[in-house]
Amino acid sequence: MSIDPIALAAALINCPSVTPASGAVFDLLDQELAALGFTVHRWVMGEAPDGPTENMVAIRGQGSPHFGFAGHLDVVPPGEGWSVGPYEAKIVDGRLVGRGANDMKSAIAAFVAAVSRIDQTAGTLSLLITGDEEGYATYGTPRIIDWLNERSIRPDMILIGEPTSVDRLGDTIKIGRRGSVNMWIDVPGIQGHVAYPHRTDNPIAPLARVVAALDQVHLDDGTHEFPPSNLEFTAVTTPTSASNVIPGAATAQLNIRFNNLQRGADLVAMVEQIAAHEAPGATVRARISGEAFLTPPGLLYDIIVDSVREETGVEPELSTSGGTSDGRFLIQLCPVVDFGLPNATMHKLDESASVEDIEALSRIYERILQRALSI
Repeated sequence: MSIDPIALAAALINCPSVTPASGAVFDLLDQELAALGFTVHRWVMGEAPDGPTENMVAIRGQGSPHFGFAGHLDVVPPGEGWSVGPYEAKIVDGRLVGRGANDMKSAIAAFVAAVSRIDQTAGTLSLLITGDEEGYATYGTPRIIDWLNERSIRPDMILIGEPTSVDRLGDTIKIGRRGSVNMWIDVPGIQGHVAYPHRTDNPIAPLARVVAALDQVHLDDGTHEFPPSNLEFTAVTTPTSASNVIPGAATAQLNIRFNNLQRGADLVAMVEQIAAHEAPGATVRARISGEAFLTPPGLLYDIIVDSVREETGVEPELSTSGGTSDGRFLIQLCPVVDFGLPNATMHKLDESASVEDIEALSRIYERILQRALSI
């Protein structure tokens, strides 16, 4: 049974699945995979705000080699101003339009379609699909890893279908990702009238000193594989906006995207130390989204690069640029590489993917599967 990747991608798009996702979109994928001979395991866990999240592990075959495909069915909220319904997939000027068309329901459809065209006579195929990649992943891929570890299931290699290409399909493969940590620096004060400052304690000046000190920090110069680590302030707030009130607190929000020369906990400790020096009494809250990771050169590189080159004639760039992915968790299991569609429209209004690219991506995935299962 050969599956049409465009039809399947459209059907997945038509199932609203804002993160954290569960329900109908998983039902649809379950049905397609069961018809292809996969044993499908699904579970929902967690409560709001980080849940409930649905996860799926689908397995076909047995023994080595074990090739895994990882992806997510959740999407970001659509926003206002679409030219078509975000959950009513349409083909417009050769492009499939709808929320998730680019990130990353089309890649999942392309992979399932590729699986439907191969004759698997050996080895194991698995799909590791979460409903919480766009959120905090509290109940997402880390819980899939727990499920696999409890059953001593371990893929030999994993391909993540995130949209990694830049200008054309196949030009970029992500061999690693930077780590990310969000922090909030809270400086306490005493609220009062601006005309009576002696009765207050203004937190803004000490917070400004913290911001200035952190702005001067040089984290590193990067590596051959990674750009320099980067600290950016994303917000400065106080509880009041009245022009005649000294606020009782002030908060700075920042994000650090860091390479594999750094560790999230060490960066948090650095910020805590600077905050304590510049603004005694300040506290730091932190949420580490993931550590930096890098997959060393090896068989997975060769399989994907050769498959891309054969299908497109393009020589892919091996990159660690851009945001993070669930590879930050899956690297615990085995070598991981991200490869998928051109990513120019992900998270945008009228998110879309070229029909031609989706079909070509499915053929690349088919080549990858043929190579991986013949090892």
